[in-house]
Amino acid sequence: MTQRLRAVLADITAALLFGLALALAVPQAHADMIRIDPDRERVNALLARPEVVKELERMGIPADEARARVGAMTPEEVRSLAGRIDALPAGGQASTRDLLLVILVVLLVLILI
Repeated sequence: MTQRLRAVLADITAALLFGLALALAVPQAHADMIRIDPDRERVNALLARPEVVKELERMGIPADEARARVGAMTPEEVRSLAGRIDALPAGGQASTRDLLLVILVVLLVLILI
């Protein structure tokens, strides 16, 4: 082989090895690395309750649309909403008015987005 051919082959080999090193250096994402937002899960759990679904439908809002809107909220908005839900009295002491207030707050936040 000539000197020029050896240089070209060496350059190609170096480029391939560099590309392989870059490909192996990229970190891989694993399922355990993806964090689920617990606040968003709590809000979605509230929206899945039959009485909430019934109230939303009575107000003309499909439950799927409400869940989609919660999915579009920022983490700060979801955290704020979850905090308001946590502030409600426990043990079924929340009245229909309190539940309606939470739903209205969710809708207002979603409209303002």
